Amino acid sequence: MSALLSIAPQLGIIAMVMSLAQLLPIGVSLAYNDGTTSAFVFSMAFNCAAGYVVWVFTRRYRRDLGLRDGFLLVTLAWAGGAAFATLPLLMAIPGLSVTDAYFETMSGLTTTGATVLSNLDTLAPALNIWRGLLVWLGGMGLIVLAVAILPLLGVGGRQIFKAETPGPMKDAKLTPRITETAKGLWVVYALISLACVLAYRFSGMTWFDAFMHMFSTMGLGGFSSHDASFGYWNSPLIESVATFFMLVAGINFGTHFLALRGRSARPYRYDPEAGLFVLITLASCVGVALYLLVMNVYPDFWTALRFASFNVVSIATTTGYASTDYNAWPAFAPMWMLFLCCFVSCSGSTGGGIKLIRAQILYHQLRREFVKLLHPDAVTPLKLGGQVIENKIVFAVLAFLFMYICCIVTMTLMLLATGLDAVTAFSAVIASINNTGPGLNQVGPATTYEVLSDFQTWVCSFAMLIGRLELFTVLVIFTPVFWRK
Repeated sequence: MSALLSIAPQLGIIAMVMSLAQLLPIGVSLAYNDGTTSAFVFSMAFNCAAGYVVWVFTRRYRRDLGLRDGFLLVTLAWAGGAAFATLPLLMAIPGLSVTDAYFETMSGLTTTGATVLSNLDTLAPALNIWRGLLVWLGGMGLIVLAVAILPLLGVGGRQIFKAETPGPMKDAKLTPRITETAKGLWVVYALISLACVLAYRFSGMTWFDAFMHMFSTMGLGGFSSHDASFGYWNSPLIESVATFFMLVAGINFGTHFLALRGRSARPYRYDPEAGLFVLITLASCVGVALYLLVMNVYPDFWTALRFASFNVVSIATTTGYASTDYNAWPAFAPMWMLFLCCFVSCSGSTGGGIKLIRAQILYHQLRREFVKLLHPDAVTPLKLGGQVIENKIVFAVLAFLFMYICCIVTMTLMLLATGLDAVTAFSAVIASINNTGPGLNQVGPATTYEVLSDFQTWVCSFAMLIGRLELFTVLVIFTPVFWRK
């Protein structure tokens, strides 16, 4: 109880900050006169009031937070933030259940992009913007945002930032002060977002669609304002713009920050992930295009390359856009895309999955084990990007992979036990825990997650949460040792 009371003031502040985010959909609602203004005004007032009441009554319990407090604060902020974000959807969409509303907002905040909503083309513009804005905010992390703009949190931010930031080597700092680091990341995020919205606008989108899809592109969340996603435009130019910015958002934003600060491309060359990320993704685009051509899915290579490139990059970076129903492609192509989404995105990006740097560490550890078998006395330090990786990091990555596999197997079996077919169950879990969005079969790109039962939907919602916060941040809370003094 003392741990909950100590983080309650920060949760109250986060709730008040999140309420301010609804000013944008309120403005959109007024501009389009879509009838949702009252829903957003009520939601904003309720969120702000609830946050203020919590802060007032618990601020006397405020103290410097430890690492455990950081884990608890991050988890409750994400889970509670998704709950508060459901209010406009529940008030404005008749018949929407609490389960489906929570799934939608959790999908947005975790940058998953899976949806239970249909008829997006006729959905109120303010609701679509709210969905996209949740992805954009979730992209860099609500906690990092709070640390960047709210010095009154007064906790130094280090523990919170460490719990929220993706990647195995979280102790690396870009600037001496954590607040300055968070601000720097958000400046870079905002600048690239501005470039993205302008590129979308001048490639043929309306200003509304440009902002909506900028939000979900930079957050790698995949929400769209059209049921057909990017198939709505059927435009190679728009698809090329999206592909470029999905690749940009899939690279570590710390690397972008260092490149911008130094006005040099050298940080990309020395980033151990960036080059391999681009190489694997682009090689997969060409490989899938050739496969589709051989299988006579498309009549010529360039058409195959166009559709393969957009959809492979979208799934590999865990965005979740679609320009065609790739679920209808021969099975190898969509399964390869789902495999890519498990590891391709870089640490420090807005993508999901186990992150490429962990995959690299596992590969080098495998090589080291082979060397040890042949030369038992050899000293073989594990190096990555010229840096020696400590064994404690290797052990942490191995533990992460074990937990990752256990979670996938457990949740897939839970869905299978409810009667789902194997392809739908497995792909839904993979797409949720990797924050990718669409899966295959019943939850493919041409359908929605609306077909799932309430229990199945909650399983996928939990998978999104633990996937976005990289498993241990959430799961450690459920261990007895976490609550032991």
